[in-house]
Amino acid sequence: MLTGVFRSDTILSMETPIKDIAAKIASLQQNLEKIIKGKPDVIKQAITALIAKGHLLIEDVPGIGKTTLAHGLARSINCTFQRIQFTSDLLPSDITGVTIYNQEKHLFEFKPGPIFAHIILADEINRTTPKTQSSLLEAMNDRQVSVDKTTHPLPEPFMVIATQNPLEYEGTYPLPESQLDRFMMRIRIGYPEREAEKKILLSPSGDLQPQHLAPVLSTDEVMHLQTMVDKIKVDDELVNYILEIVDATRKSNRLQLGVSPRGAMMLYRAAQAFALVEGRTYCIPDDIKKLSIPVFSHRVIQTTEGETEDIETHIQEIVENIEVPL
Repeated sequence: MLTGVFRSDTILSMETPIKDIAAKIASLQQNLEKIIKGKPDVIKQAITALIAKGHLLIEDVPGIGKTTLAHGLARSINCTFQRIQFTSDLLPSDITGVTIYNQEKHLFEFKPGPIFAHIILADEINRTTPKTQSSLLEAMNDRQVSVDKTTHPLPEPFMVIATQNPLEYEGTYPLPESQLDRFMMRIRIGYPEREAEKKILLSPSGDLQPQHLAPVLSTDEVMHLQTMVDKIKVDDELVNYILEIVDATRKSNRLQLGVSPRGAMMLYRAAQAFALVEGRTYCIPDDIKKLSIPVFSHRVIQTTEGETEDIETHIQEIVENIEVPL
């Protein structure tokens, strides 16, 4: 789905003032708030994952806006969007594509699968088998797909937004740790507050449809924002702060699996992106504190079976028990 040529009034460059960059990001947030009511923090986390070159896992019950958020984000940045409905009979080739023989040309041709789009919605990813889930690993990690010993690059920017039903739902397959570790953040949208839900009920149905959103950023601008994330300053004391949190998860007697080095790298980059979203050229401790749960909660395993909320509570306790650098 191409949305046509989008021309921006302000073209981002390395010389663009931070206030203009912040205004661009704010316009993206405001655009998404037209269809996702009462969830500014969720939208901010999605934007953070996008400009940090990360992937997003949304775990929640049906009907609270997971698909709308993914589609709306794609519309807002004027890029291609593909929704893949994961089912028990879905095959890896249904995602990556397949090589077929062209009888007219007498040669084999690669037919790209739906993974070849900028924003991918992997809907109900835990309803398919681990074999099919694993077909996303190379795409998410290396931004490429290998079929029949040939590597095919994916478009840039590239982002997977996966939705997952709670594991107690019938017919679900838990995502393996290697798959979970590829997601920068796991978030929950949750039910809207009463006033927000009232606005949803009173809004004309067409106003809440993502296909009616106008783009506010181009894909080139998104890629520029991704480049600028690397330039956000992180003080050495904040780096040590991240490492202390990570080390605490590995030493906790309530966790049998702590945060991996990839997890530490994800928090570092997510904090840089969040600072940019907030209109700063530097990170502060609150960036790390706010992102610790969405970045770490799906990377650790408890010593005993428990609820997701228990893991999040424990990570919050770990963060609060570590001295914040001044």
